[in-house]
Amino acid sequence: MRPRRDAGKRKSPSQTSPTTAAAPATAEVDSSAPRSPAGHHETTIPTAAALSPPVGYQLTLLAELFMAGQSRKWMILVATIWIQAFTGTNFDFSAYSSQLKSVLGISQVQLNYLAVASDLGKVFGWSSGLALMYFPLWTVLFSAAFMGLFGYGLQWLVIRNVISLPYILVFILCLLAGCSICWFNTVCFVLCIQNFPSSRSLALSLTVSFNGVSAALYTLAANAIDSSSNEVYLLLNALFPIITSIVALVPILRQPNLDPLPPDGVRRDSVVFLILNSLAVLNGIYLLLFGSNTDDITVAHLRFAGAIFLLVLPLCIPGIVYARQWFHHAINTSFQIPEGSTFMLVDVDDLELHKELLARDTTNNGDGDFTWNDSTLVLKSIDDDESRDRKGNCCEGVVGRDKLAMLGEEHTAWLLVRRMDFWLYFLAYFCGGTIGLVYSNNLGQIAQSLGQGSCTTSLVTVYSSFSFFGRLLSAAPDFIRTKVYFARTAWLTIALLPTPVAFFLLAASGDKTGLYIATGLLGLSSGFIFAAAVSITSELFGPNSVSVNHNILITNIPIGSLIYGFLAAIVYDANAMSSSGGSGNMVSSDSIVCMGKDCYFLTFVWWGCLAIIGLASSMLLFLRTKHAYDQFEKKRALAQVD
Repeated sequence: MRPRRDAGKRKSPSQTSPTTAAAPATAEVDSSAPRSPAGHHETTIPTAAALSPPVGYQLTLLAELFMAGQSRKWMILVATIWIQAFTGTNFDFSAYSSQLKSVLGISQVQLNYLAVASDLGKVFGWSSGLALMYFPLWTVLFSAAFMGLFGYGLQWLVIRNVISLPYILVFILCLLAGCSICWFNTVCFVLCIQNFPSSRSLALSLTVSFNGVSAALYTLAANAIDSSSNEVYLLLNALFPIITSIVALVPILRQPNLDPLPPDGVRRDSVVFLILNSLAVLNGIYLLLFGSNTDDITVAHLRFAGAIFLLVLPLCIPGIVYARQWFHHAINTSFQIPEGSTFMLVDVDDLELHKELLARDTTNNGDGDFTWNDSTLVLKSIDDDESRDRKGNCCEGVVGRDKLAMLGEEHTAWLLVRRMDFWLYFLAYFCGGTIGLVYSNNLGQIAQSLGQGSCTTSLVTVYSSFSFFGRLLSAAPDFIRTKVYFARTAWLTIALLPTPVAFFLLAASGDKTGLYIATGLLGLSSGFIFAAAVSITSELFGPNSVSVNHNILITNIPIGSLIYGFLAAIVYDANAMSSSGGSGNMVSSDSIVCMGKDCYFLTFVWWGCLAIIGLASSMLLFLRTKHAYDQFEKKRALAQVD
């Protein structure tokens, strides 16, 4: 028999159960078992059946409770996906904007103000966080649903000529509808953070991606109801979010109390996320291929049913993974994930490093050391000699002056607006993703002016689908981190590249093929930026301040929507009012309509020039933050080796 290191230790009376006292022989056998450092016996229990019935039953019950809690968190994730998929109602504005313009008898400038009102709702996104401080999550969810029902429902009555409202009230309805979208987003963010603390970035990127596919889903639904009517989009915008909220209510009310996951649990979650992302790609491809109009009502119904099936399918994935795990433990089937698998979206070693650093609570202000602050590895040093050397060169001085010394440093709002890095980031977003959003708002008039008015819904589907793919690609830095590492600001620069290319292509071609290609490029670029922005803001300016700082950042959206849309509308109306000779412009009796390539030619040119400014700004931001990202990755690698 192997000698025990704790042979001299004795059981205390409190450690001896009545059963042990009544059975000395059993106690003697147990005394030869190896002890844990705490002095307790460690016994190997092959199965619950080998135990006495009460103990086996208790362990089985605990396992079932654990599995039930884990299953409920995945139901919440799927419910969040549904909410996001049916609440991106601002992306289908271009599908009915031309008809709304005609019914109201307004100019392009006035129509642009309605699009701005929808985007302006983001300015009031902070109100949802305030509401969550005083009300339960489900009340905030249904408040958002009723805001959308009221805002879009009355607009549908207006466009159907059931009621007549002044322009200012329609503006307020658009503002209310836009605010509802922000409230839905806040609910989804909170659900992901609460239920996936160890993999919240993966949960957020997955769920936010489905917000970009809303327009394609609404197009399929509209085709299944009445493909010849565009006002049906407003009716769907009013009804679908509240229906989805009702369906998602049960899992939200039954949120589980989750314990920290063990390494094998994190590995299992990685498999589930991998499968869910694969299904998301399949969903996007399906909507891209079958999202166009069809005159066959039966085909339209089948296509919409197929899209709903793909949205329901993720409910089965966690159950399959957990069932295989149960079989692995109960029937000894082998479902093992290789330790060196390259498909692990959450690195178990990183999780252990996180726990170790958090337990140490190390704080060292020496050169090159690091600290763990609120689950964020923060670098504490920057090469001062390198900074001083760069002061001699003008260009390098711009890159090195007042740049971020570390990632994850918390920034108050006042400190944020004094940072050059923030304004470079703001300008890159303002001249990149925001222009893509303004383009989508004007897509109906752009297609109409180029003689492609009948293709508006298919163009909306293309933009929506590629925006969805762009949002999914925003998780690429985390996915390939162990193979290829780039700073997230470098990915932002790469994502901005298609934007100027798309606008110059539109200005040069003006045909149907160029219109579809440019729309896809703009959807891909803007989708990536929208989804990656939260992570970039968290890394550059602190995770604890992200809710405030990100709301400050996205104020560029209503500002850009107002400025870009207003100037584009002025050019549009000026071309429409000019003589029709040579350019094919015309003026209708109800509202001003411009036809021809000249309607948006100048707009595309200066939008492309602004996109180049945004690209340059993102490149400068990358150069200024590259040192902090490189040092972060270096310290992380060294900490893992240690």
